[in-house]
Amino acid sequence: MLNLDKSIQLFNDASDLLPGGVNSPVRAFNSVGGTPPFIASGSGAYIEDVDGNRYIDYVLSYGPLIRGHAHPAVVSALQAAAARSTTYGAPNPHEVTLAKLVREMMPNIEMMRFVNSGTEATMSVTRLARAFTGKNGIIKFKGNYHGHADFFLVEAGSGVATLGLPNSPGVPSSAVADTLVAPFNDLEAVAATFAANKGKIGALIVEPISGNMGLVLPAAGFLEGLRDLCDANDALLIFDEVMTGFRCHRGGAQALYNVKPDLTALGKVIGGGLPVGAYGGRRDIMEMVAPIGPMYQAGTLSGNPLAMVAGIETLKGIQDEEVWEGFAEFGRILDDGIQQAAKKHNIPIQLNRVGSMQGFFFNDKPVTNYTTAATSDANRFRKFFHLMLEEGIYLAPSQFEAAFISTAHGPQEAARTIAAFERTFAQL
Repeated sequence: MLNLDKSIQLFNDASDLLPGGVNSPVRAFNSVGGTPPFIASGSGAYIEDVDGNRYIDYVLSYGPLIRGHAHPAVVSALQAAAARSTTYGAPNPHEVTLAKLVREMMPNIEMMRFVNSGTEATMSVTRLARAFTGKNGIIKFKGNYHGHADFFLVEAGSGVATLGLPNSPGVPSSAVADTLVAPFNDLEAVAATFAANKGKIGALIVEPISGNMGLVLPAAGFLEGLRDLCDANDALLIFDEVMTGFRCHRGGAQALYNVKPDLTALGKVIGGGLPVGAYGGRRDIMEMVAPIGPMYQAGTLSGNPLAMVAGIETLKGIQDEEVWEGFAEFGRILDDGIQQAAKKHNIPIQLNRVGSMQGFFFNDKPVTNYTTAATSDANRFRKFFHLMLEEGIYLAPSQFEAAFISTAHGPQEAARTIAAFERTFAQL
């Protein structure tokens, strides 16, 4: 058994100070039970908790740390930037450097605005789409999570799915009146939604690869079909690449699948572990953003030098093709090992993988949307999760979250992880 004495004490103290003892719901282990380890430090592919337990980390702060924990180049850049001041409330040159890097890697983003979180990015980009089109209707997908803005808390994934919460109390019906929900990977349902709301839908927002109901890939032709339906209905196509941006491919899902969205929301990797977000896209649309246009959005800490330099060093470190070949090789080794262990112990499992993102479900049928994801064996996952924690493998405490790898994950970590799967499957 893990010794978590210090974590338990900290969690008891935190529960008196913070709702559920945490600052983001999924961290509380409500869906798997037990006490969350309180993390004291991280280095490369590893984290260590306050009780001295060391884990191979496949959460990586839910995606941002694609170069691993405390990468020397990122830490050095942050130290230098902090010594010059943490924020100015004024333009700084790092904003320009990071914006150029983002546009080079994702050329569909002709102009962009940096913000402070993924939620702020998706909230702002949707306001912009409504302003540009003059239409309030928004289509989203069941199980896609776009942050906690009021109008997105309908059939949402991530922590909402993990905790089994319905549409959140405190969200007035008027806030979601224009939010329409369709099943992921179902073009017929999307076409029917457009037809039933003709002339009212200004935009469709989608996680092109869903990472908030577990990792679910788009069916062949699905994203292309969304592009065609948006064009036919004078609606904007928004890709929420907060998670997939620079995680599934050097140029995001839009490059991987060669589908051009009108607007894109980004976060996570572009801040290298610091709070950050961005939204951007076609120049004619972005020119509606204040101060050159009437769509207002602002942020005191937007583009702050710490987040910008961390993002610059992070994106600089994933430019080379060898990096992506390394992700693919690590993923193949991990998939093969997990599949062999599952077959040996007769464990039904579905594996998905793309770029530096991994995912699996305890399910004997393919998982293609939220409805099929929800049929996965949550009870088996709970037992599995704690056994893997005992093995020194840190996974997200939810069946409905993706797993991530970094440039610091190598053959040793793959071998240890496969061995942990083997021993754990033998006990399920």
